[in-house]
Amino acid sequence: MKNCYNSVLVMSFILSVVLISSGCASVASGKNQAVTVQTVCGGQHLDGASCTLKNSKGEWRVNTPGSVTIHKAYGELVVSCEKEGLTPSVSERFDSSANGGAWGNIILGGVVGYAIDAGNGAGFDYPQKMTVAFNPPCEGPPEEPLVEEIVESDEASNEMVSNDEGAE
Repeated sequence: MKNCYNSVLVMSFILSVVLISSGCASVASGKNQAVTVQTVCGGQHLDGASCTLKNSKGEWRVNTPGSVTIHKAYGELVVSCEKEGLTPSVSERFDSSANGGAWGNIILGGVVGYAIDAGNGAGFDYPQKMTVAFNPPCEGPPEEPLVEEIVESDEASNEMVSNDEGAE
């Protein structure tokens, strides 16, 4: 009877630990993450691009270089940027990866803990710094060439010049 009682206590303790640790990443790292976005073109920094970040949890906007707080999710984050004068717009995909809290849940909390963190995104992180590359040419469209006004001289001024030369 004593062995049965001890087994129940041990099982209760294990169940308590599992339930308490479920959603561990939700508590440890949270559901949100700050990310920085920068744009480059031809290997040089390109400031002032307007970027949209989108994943299964929402959509956010930032001008480069800049930072924005996003909601983490399992899966990719698509960053699409455009800059006036440059075509076409560009997109990069960034995959999330399991963070330490998710691995802790797999080990301690099992399927329940992992499912909680996978569902709310807390068990995953995106890269903190994201670079989106535009393809050269990196300048906007060429400006319209200035049209030089050609002033035509009239015959009278030509005659006058020839008269001055002939009056020696």
